[in-house]
Amino acid sequence: MPLPASPSRSPMHTRTVAYHGFRREDGLWDIEAELTDTKPFELGLYRPKPLPAGAPVHHLAIRLTLDDEFVVRDIVSALDATPFGECAQAGPPLAGLVGARVASGWRKAIDEAIGGTRGCTHLRELLANMATVAFQTIPAGQARLRQLAGEPEPVSDRPPFHVGGCITWDANGPTVQRHYPQFVGWEPLRRAR
Repeated sequence: MPLPASPSRSPMHTRTVAYHGFRREDGLWDIEAELTDTKPFELGLYRPKPLPAGAPVHHLAIRLTLDDEFVVRDIVSALDATPFGECAQAGPPLAGLVGARVASGWRKAIDEAIGGTRGCTHLRELLANMATVAFQTIPAGQARLRQLAGEPEPVSDRPPFHVGGCITWDANGPTVQRHYPQFVGWEPLRRAR
């Protein structure tokens, strides 16, 4: 269903973000993110020479290399278009994420490594959402590899990570009832405080 009609308007900004997940020959996983910002008009803000209409204000990319346990093995970035020369300093601190796990605590790890003036707002935004792409890529990729090898799905006494994570996967809802009836009503263990 498309959005409802809007009053007459003029475009001012376009941000395009794309994420991709890959399985590597060496058994690791690459999660890539790319962000491009453009304006439909010439931009002179903060510039001695105006940026032409449609030229990227930002063109940034990140590649996370993860293992099967979602641990960051490598991270690289490309800052091909940035509004300021100082933005290039945002790449090297990303190395502080090597060894972090893309799981609970991922956003905290991002903030510790590149939060505030240690990093780039846009790279932080990309990294935060790369977790979702990793969870869309790795478990489905692992299941596909097992299927191709003729291996059965593993049996677990715990529900998949997504159960309880949104309205559709409510442990008391119809989707869990249909697909994981053994986990209807499941609640995670609560930590003692």
